[in-house]
Amino acid sequence: MYLPFGARRVAIKKILLSCGAKPLECLHQGHVSVSDYCCLLAPMDTFPCNLLTVRIIRMRNLRKADVLSQSDCYVTLWLPNATCEKQRTKTINDCKDPVWNESFYYRIQKQVKNVLELAVCDEDVVTPDDHLFTIQFDISRLPDGENVFMTFKSEPEAQEELDVEFLVELAQGPPETIITNGVLVCREVCKLEAELDLTKPHKSKRDLSLTVKGSGEGSHCFKLGSDAIIMPPCPTTFHFAKYNEPCLDVMLPKKKPRFNPCTCSYRAIKPGVPTVMLNSLPKGEKVPIVEEKKYNLHVTVNDCHCSCPGDLDVRLGYDLCPQEQDFLCKRKRHVAQALKQALHLNYDLRDHEVPVVAVMTTGGGTRSYTTTFGSLRGLQKLNLLDCITYISGLSGTCWSMAHLYRDAYWSQRNLDELICEAKNHVTKSKMGIFSIDRIKYYHQQLNQRKQEGYKTTFIDLWGLIIEYLLHEGKDNHKLSEQRGALIEGQNPLPIYVAINIKEKYSTRDYKEWVEFTPYEVGFLKYGTFVCPENFGSEFFMGRIIKKLPESRISYLHGMWSSIFSVNLLYLLNQVNNSEEFWHKWTRDKIIDIEEDPNLPTRPYELKTHMYVPAGNLSSAFRDVLTDRLSVAQYNNFLKGLQLHNNYLENEQFQRWKATVLDCCPNQLSQHEDHVGFVDAGFFINTSCPPLLRRERKVDVILHLSYSGGSQTMPLEEACKFYSEQGIPFPNIVLTEEDKKNPKECYYFSQPGISECPDVLFFPLVNDTFQHYKTPGEKRKDEEMAAGDVDVFSSGSPYGTHLLTYSDDDFDKLVNLSEYNIVNNRHMILHALHAAVARKRQCFYSN
Repeated sequence: MYLPFGARRVAIKKILLSCGAKPLECLHQGHVSVSDYCCLLAPMDTFPCNLLTVRIIRMRNLRKADVLSQSDCYVTLWLPNATCEKQRTKTINDCKDPVWNESFYYRIQKQVKNVLELAVCDEDVVTPDDHLFTIQFDISRLPDGENVFMTFKSEPEAQEELDVEFLVELAQGPPETIITNGVLVCREVCKLEAELDLTKPHKSKRDLSLTVKGSGEGSHCFKLGSDAIIMPPCPTTFHFAKYNEPCLDVMLPKKKPRFNPCTCSYRAIKPGVPTVMLNSLPKGEKVPIVEEKKYNLHVTVNDCHCSCPGDLDVRLGYDLCPQEQDFLCKRKRHVAQALKQALHLNYDLRDHEVPVVAVMTTGGGTRSYTTTFGSLRGLQKLNLLDCITYISGLSGTCWSMAHLYRDAYWSQRNLDELICEAKNHVTKSKMGIFSIDRIKYYHQQLNQRKQEGYKTTFIDLWGLIIEYLLHEGKDNHKLSEQRGALIEGQNPLPIYVAINIKEKYSTRDYKEWVEFTPYEVGFLKYGTFVCPENFGSEFFMGRIIKKLPESRISYLHGMWSSIFSVNLLYLLNQVNNSEEFWHKWTRDKIIDIEEDPNLPTRPYELKTHMYVPAGNLSSAFRDVLTDRLSVAQYNNFLKGLQLHNNYLENEQFQRWKATVLDCCPNQLSQHEDHVGFVDAGFFINTSCPPLLRRERKVDVILHLSYSGGSQTMPLEEACKFYSEQGIPFPNIVLTEEDKKNPKECYYFSQPGISECPDVLFFPLVNDTFQHYKTPGEKRKDEEMAAGDVDVFSSGSPYGTHLLTYSDDDFDKLVNLSEYNIVNNRHMILHALHAAVARKRQCFYSN
């Protein structure tokens, strides 16, 4: 029996009361499903829609865009959360003070952030139209039911003024049901099914094209052949936002031009039918759109009902997913027992006394792949590996993590066998990378991936090359299969890290942290997650509209370590901090402008500002600086979702707000068809951000640095970033001597801040290892060569660009990273003791 969302939530709460258990406990015991559990977490409610009227009145003192005459001015209006198409006024030619007095209407949902963009343009016949400037105005600042006359004033020296009148009033019709996590909003969706019937075979192949702008699918093209086969098979489906003024455009097959005897020429016939407004069609009824002798086109529109957030294919929420929470309950038992033995406790640790300890690794290609094994073997020798709850990585450390998690019980076994296997791959010849057989394999695999529906790039080829470097044959392993290594809580949970970037922006200007676990893939900033099996599939408004097979982990390796995503600006910044200098040449100008009347602005509302695009020279310069060789492209699972009106006030969004476009909602990721993921090392060489999610409650972080060059700079940069974001993290203070000659281990803590983890920082250095074989055991003269490990000189065999090591070099690097862990056992145990004491004190003080 179907229950409305509110009634369903009440029913679930009754179940919880009858069981006398918390929601998560009821989930574990099977009293409620995952869908019901999600129903309790994500808000879902109904809200009325409003009608927005915008009257473009006039412009004064318009700048002169043409040399010989005044501008031929028109204004475009774009409100993407209300309509998928831009609207525009008529053009007023050769006029300094054009008057339009034209009105435009939008159906809006006030729960979402509606920013109206008014672009003033100069129409040109020969060259592209000049974009003079754009005014961005937050509609939520308008009062209800009042006509508001606004004058927007540009820069003082220009003295341009644009007069606009606004009116927001209640729209007729039923309220809309929305689902939100406080940052993103999922709105009601409809489904259009288009069906084509051939009544008579065509003699030649022709196409019939259908387009629903703003829909998840965009366009479909029917192939009409002489064998009466329709491709793709009917019916064809479009998903679209119910209140975004959806319309259907149909382009009929081209017809032969007719001869006109009066002009002695052929007149081309433009095939097409009038645009069909989909909201005007009756729901559930088959409506004829085209009826011809040879074929008929019918469409049917239906609502896509969503009874609760659990019915969506994305999870909207900042909490940990139920699967990870279940894992944590099981992992605590292993950690509690391991801590009792390691710390020689004479009592059993209760759940609230068990600290969350994480290992955080940095990137560094084959060097980080190799050292990860050594560090973990060191923890295993100290019997501390079972004390770890999370392991995070990026770039080359992702390779070693994926290698480990093929074995469901890797942390319970001696790591020597896995290290020996890794050694065989690192030391083998790489001459076969571009052999004829291998190139054929690359071609076949990339073709298959393209046929599956993925947008292939050079990064996918790089992933196949990594597959060759790390395996003997084809690697069919997938991220979701790593759940088998977590089912009993027997291993730490792996977290792989990447960043989402945007074209024409550097990673310092635009980066969004993305985490990958065997349970979920998601954006930290937006609180939006999908399961790995669905990552890469086509989404619209939180629903899968085309399911694609899960990517093999080889392709994810290419993305996590996408060294070919480098751009010129990144390289320049490695030489000197040139970002600020180049911004003066390449950034668009955004100016806060005056408005009359000056409407009050609440904290979640955006101030009105003017956007002036960079000139042609600056744009070309910017393209050169920010262009990347290749970026991993995946279908955007945020597509169609809209930002909540109060998203800027959301504490979680603010925590991860780190781009120059965070106050420009129309330009953030939810409007993109595809998102581009790159190696997180292109911003800061750290995989720490997912560990700092408040919900994970990490108490101790073992920060294992495998960076090239400065060992301390990535940590210092990360500390600065966390400070700017307001994320609790210890204040990292290092002397110049520490930066020049770092020690094996540093302990950083921030007493008095409960959410701040303790950090044990392990630089990759050869300090006492060159003199000691094991802690306390000095090397003999004949063993000194084994301690001679050249980690970072110009002639080092461990350069980030090197893919092959000798047997001796591999063994040295593994032994060095293992020794640095084992030799600092006392510092690790001190941090664990402090974490347990802090957990106990916090519980009893509350």
